[in-house]
Amino acid sequence: MEGLDFSNQYVFPVHIGGEEFYITQSIISTWVVMFVLIVLALFVRFSISRFKEIPKGFQNVMEAIVDIFDSFTVSTMGESKRRFASFYGSVFLFILFSNLWGLLGMRPPTSDLATTFALALMTFFMVQYYGIKTKGIGGYLKGFLDPMPFLLPLNVIGELANPVSLSFRLFGNIVGGVIIMGLIYAALPGLLKIGIPAVLHIYFDLFSGVLQSFIFVMLSMIFVSGAIEE
Repeated sequence: MEGLDFSNQYVFPVHIGGEEFYITQSIISTWVVMFVLIVLALFVRFSISRFKEIPKGFQNVMEAIVDIFDSFTVSTMGESKRRFASFYGSVFLFILFSNLWGLLGMRPPTSDLATTFALALMTFFMVQYYGIKTKGIGGYLKGFLDPMPFLLPLNVIGELANPVSLSFRLFGNIVGGVIIMGLIYAALPGLLKIGIPAVLHIYFDLFSGVLQSFIFVMLSMIFVSGAIEE
Protein backbone atom coordinates (compact mmCIF):
# COMPACT_ATOMS: atom_id res chain seq x y z
CA MET A 1 0.00 0.00 0.00
CA GLU A 2 2.95 2.30 -0.43
CA GLY A 3 2.24 5.62 -2.09
CA LEU A 4 -1.35 5.95 -0.84
CA ASP A 5 -2.34 9.59 -0.54
CA PHE A 6 -5.72 10.61 0.87
CA SER A 7 -5.08 14.34 0.93
CA ASN A 8 -7.26 16.82 -0.95
CA GLN A 9 -5.22 17.05 -4.17
CA TYR A 10 -4.60 20.28 -6.06
CA VAL A 11 -6.00 20.30 -9.58
CA PHE A 12 -4.87 23.63 -11.05
CA PRO A 13 -3.71 27.05 -9.79
CA VAL A 14 -5.57 30.36 -10.05
CA HIS A 15 -3.75 33.70 -9.96
CA ILE A 16 -5.63 36.60 -8.33
CA GLY A 17 -3.99 39.91 -7.48
CA GLY A 18 -0.51 38.49 -7.73
CA GLU A 19 -1.37 35.66 -5.35
CA GLU A 20 -1.58 32.01 -6.33
CA PHE A 21 -4.53 29.92 -5.16
CA TYR A 22 -5.17 26.28 -5.91
CA ILE A 23 -8.41 24.66 -6.98
CA THR A 24 -8.72 21.32 -5.20
CA GLN A 25 -10.67 18.14 -5.90
CA SER A 26 -13.24 19.00 -3.25
CA ILE A 27 -13.82 22.47 -4.73
CA ILE A 28 -14.53 20.99 -8.16
CA SER A 29 -16.85 18.42 -6.58
CA THR A 30 -18.65 21.23 -4.75
CA TRP A 31 -19.17 23.13 -8.00
CA VAL A 32 -20.58 20.02 -9.67
CA VAL A 33 -22.95 19.33 -6.75
CA MET A 34 -24.11 22.96 -6.77
CA PHE A 35 -24.67 22.81 -10.54
CA VAL A 36 -26.73 19.61 -10.25
CA LEU A 37 -28.89 21.09 -7.46
CA ILE A 38 -29.40 24.37 -9.33
CA VAL A 39 -30.47 22.52 -12.49
CA LEU A 40 -32.83 20.35 -10.43
CA ALA A 41 -34.29 23.43 -8.71
CA LEU A 42 -34.84 25.20 -12.05
CA PHE A 43 -36.44 22.09 -13.52
CA VAL A 44 -38.85 21.87 -10.57
CA ARG A 45 -39.56 25.61 -10.76
CA PHE A 46 -40.55 25.50 -14.42
CA SER A 47 -42.50 22.26 -13.92
CA ILE A 48 -44.77 23.80 -11.27
CA SER A 49 -46.99 25.35 -13.94
CA ARG A 50 -47.82 21.85 -15.16
CA PHE A 51 -48.58 20.44 -11.72
CA LYS A 52 -52.13 19.17 -11.28
CA GLU A 53 -54.51 19.01 -8.34
CA ILE A 54 -54.13 15.24 -8.15
CA PRO A 55 -50.36 14.58 -8.14
CA LYS A 56 -48.69 11.72 -9.93
CA GLY A 57 -45.24 10.75 -11.09
CA PHE A 58 -42.61 13.47 -10.67
CA GLN A 59 -45.07 15.84 -8.98
CA ASN A 60 -45.90 13.17 -6.43
CA VAL A 61 -42.20 12.71 -5.58
CA MET A 62 -41.59 16.46 -5.20
CA GLU A 63 -44.62 16.98 -2.99
CA ALA A 64 -43.59 14.02 -0.83
CA ILE A 65 -40.11 15.52 -0.36
CA VAL A 66 -41.59 18.91 0.59
CA ASP A 67 -43.97 17.25 3.06
CA ILE A 68 -41.09 15.33 4.64
CA PHE A 69 -39.03 18.49 5.15
CA ASP A 70 -42.03 20.39 6.49
CA SER A 71 -42.91 17.62 8.95
CA PHE A 72 -39.31 17.22 10.07
CA THR A 73 -38.89 20.95 10.63
CA VAL A 74 -42.13 21.23 12.61
CA SER A 75 -41.36 18.17 14.74
CA THR A 76 -37.84 19.43 15.53
CA MET A 77 -38.32 23.21 15.80
CA GLY A 78 -42.04 23.66 16.36
CA GLU A 79 -44.97 24.82 14.23
CA SER A 80 -44.03 28.50 14.54
CA LYS A 81 -40.71 27.83 12.80
CA ARG A 82 -42.06 26.05 9.73
CA ARG A 83 -40.53 28.85 7.65
CA PHE A 84 -37.11 27.24 8.12
CA ALA A 85 -38.17 24.14 6.18
CA SER A 86 -37.03 25.46 2.79
CA PHE A 87 -33.64 26.57 4.13
CA TYR A 88 -32.87 23.34 5.95
CA GLY A 89 -34.27 21.31 3.09
CA SER A 90 -31.70 22.96 0.81
CA VAL A 91 -28.90 22.39 3.33
CA PHE A 92 -29.88 18.74 3.72
CA LEU A 93 -29.91 18.15 -0.04
CA PHE A 94 -26.52 19.82 -0.47
CA ILE A 95 -24.93 17.75 2.30
CA LEU A 96 -26.64 14.57 1.07
CA PHE A 97 -25.51 15.01 -2.54
CA SER A 98 -22.02 15.89 -1.31
CA ASN A 99 -21.84 12.80 0.90
CA LEU A 100 -23.06 10.52 -1.89
CA TRP A 101 -20.52 11.89 -4.34
CA GLY A 102 -18.12 9.11 -3.35
CA LEU A 103 -20.43 6.60 -5.05
CA LEU A 104 -19.27 8.07 -8.37
CA GLY A 105 -15.61 7.70 -7.48
CA MET A 106 -15.16 11.42 -6.80
CA ARG A 107 -13.92 13.07 -3.61
CA PRO A 108 -16.95 14.19 -1.52
CA PRO A 109 -16.99 17.94 -0.83
CA THR A 110 -17.78 17.16 2.82
CA SER A 111 -14.43 15.36 3.15
CA ASP A 112 -12.93 18.87 3.15
CA LEU A 113 -12.96 20.55 6.57
CA ALA A 114 -13.33 23.96 4.90
CA THR A 115 -16.70 22.89 3.48
CA THR A 116 -18.08 21.44 6.71
CA PHE A 117 -16.79 24.37 8.78
CA ALA A 118 -18.47 26.84 6.40
CA LEU A 119 -21.75 24.97 6.87
CA ALA A 120 -21.28 24.99 10.64
CA LEU A 121 -20.54 28.73 10.62
CA MET A 122 -23.94 29.36 9.02
CA THR A 123 -25.54 27.72 12.05
CA PHE A 124 -23.28 29.64 14.44
CA PHE A 125 -24.16 33.05 12.97
CA MET A 126 -27.87 32.16 12.79
CA VAL A 127 -27.79 31.27 16.50
CA GLN A 128 -26.16 34.61 17.38
CA TYR A 129 -28.51 36.59 15.12
CA TYR A 130 -31.71 35.04 16.43
CA GLY A 131 -30.42 35.13 20.00
CA ILE A 132 -29.94 38.92 19.76
CA LYS A 133 -33.16 39.43 17.78
CA THR A 134 -35.26 37.49 20.31
CA LYS A 135 -33.73 38.61 23.60
CA GLY A 136 -32.15 41.92 22.68
CA ILE A 137 -28.43 42.59 23.00
CA GLY A 138 -28.71 42.92 26.79
CA GLY A 139 -30.61 39.69 27.28
CA TYR A 140 -28.33 37.89 24.85
CA LEU A 141 -25.18 38.93 26.73
CA LYS A 142 -26.82 38.24 30.07
CA GLY A 143 -27.41 34.65 28.95
CA PHE A 144 -23.66 34.03 29.13
CA LEU A 145 -23.82 34.70 32.88
CA ASP A 146 -26.44 32.00 33.54
CA PRO A 147 -26.80 30.16 35.82
CA MET A 148 -23.84 31.75 37.68
CA PRO A 149 -21.62 34.68 36.55
CA PHE A 150 -18.38 32.77 37.18
CA LEU A 151 -19.43 30.34 34.41
CA LEU A 152 -18.97 33.06 31.76
CA PRO A 153 -15.74 31.55 30.32
CA LEU A 154 -17.32 28.09 30.06
CA ASN A 155 -20.45 29.49 28.40
CA VAL A 156 -18.36 31.37 25.83
CA ILE A 157 -16.24 28.29 25.12
CA GLY A 158 -19.38 26.17 24.79
CA GLU A 159 -20.86 28.59 22.26
CA LEU A 160 -17.65 28.62 20.21
CA ALA A 161 -17.40 24.84 20.41
CA ASN A 162 -20.73 24.28 18.63
CA PRO A 163 -19.51 25.05 15.08
CA VAL A 164 -16.29 23.15 15.74
CA SER A 165 -18.11 20.02 16.86
CA LEU A 166 -20.65 20.26 14.02
CA SER A 167 -17.96 20.60 11.36
CA PHE A 168 -15.62 17.93 12.72
CA ARG A 169 -18.43 15.40 13.21
CA LEU A 170 -19.47 15.60 9.56
CA PHE A 171 -15.91 15.91 8.23
CA GLY A 172 -14.57 13.05 10.35
CA ASN A 173 -17.24 10.57 9.34
CA ILE A 174 -17.00 11.32 5.63
CA VAL A 175 -13.21 11.49 5.34
CA GLY A 176 -12.99 8.34 7.48
CA GLY A 177 -15.11 6.53 4.91
CA VAL A 178 -12.91 7.85 2.10
CA ILE A 179 -9.78 6.54 3.80
CA ILE A 180 -11.26 3.14 4.64
CA MET A 181 -12.57 2.59 1.12
CA GLY A 182 -9.23 3.70 -0.32
CA LEU A 183 -7.38 1.17 1.85
CA ILE A 184 -9.81 -1.59 0.87
CA TYR A 185 -9.40 -0.89 -2.86
CA ALA A 186 -5.62 -0.88 -2.44
CA ALA A 187 -5.63 -4.18 -0.53
CA LEU A 188 -7.96 -6.16 -2.81
CA PRO A 189 -6.47 -7.82 -5.88
CA GLY A 190 -7.84 -7.77 -9.42
CA LEU A 191 -11.51 -8.54 -9.93
CA LEU A 192 -12.27 -8.55 -6.20
CA LYS A 193 -12.27 -4.76 -6.42
CA ILE A 194 -15.53 -4.97 -8.36
CA GLY A 195 -17.73 -6.96 -5.98
CA ILE A 196 -16.64 -6.67 -2.36
CA PRO A 197 -16.32 -2.84 -2.15
CA ALA A 198 -19.87 -2.44 -3.49
CA VAL A 199 -21.28 -3.83 -0.25
CA LEU A 200 -19.11 -1.51 1.84
CA HIS A 201 -20.14 1.49 -0.28
CA ILE A 202 -23.71 0.86 0.88
CA TYR A 203 -22.62 1.66 4.43
CA PHE A 204 -19.79 4.19 4.08
CA ASP A 205 -21.38 6.24 1.30
CA LEU A 206 -25.10 5.54 1.27
CA PHE A 207 -26.13 4.77 4.87
CA SER A 208 -23.51 6.93 6.56
CA GLY A 209 -24.04 9.75 4.03
CA VAL A 210 -27.78 9.93 4.68
CA LEU A 211 -27.31 9.56 8.45
CA GLN A 212 -24.70 12.31 8.72
CA SER A 213 -26.83 14.68 6.63
CA PHE A 214 -29.76 14.05 8.97
CA ILE A 215 -27.65 14.52 12.12
CA PHE A 216 -26.06 17.78 10.93
CA VAL A 217 -29.39 19.34 9.97
CA MET A 218 -31.16 18.14 13.11
CA LEU A 219 -28.46 19.55 15.42
CA SER A 220 -28.45 22.83 13.51
CA MET A 221 -32.23 23.04 13.89
CA ILE A 222 -31.97 22.41 17.64
CA PHE A 223 -29.32 25.12 18.10
CA VAL A 224 -31.25 27.72 16.10
CA SER A 225 -34.59 26.81 17.70
CA GLY A 226 -33.04 27.17 21.15
CA ALA A 227 -31.78 30.66 20.27
CA ILE A 228 -35.24 31.76 19.08
CA GLU A 229 -37.10 30.57 22.18
CA GLU A 230 -37.91 33.29 24.69
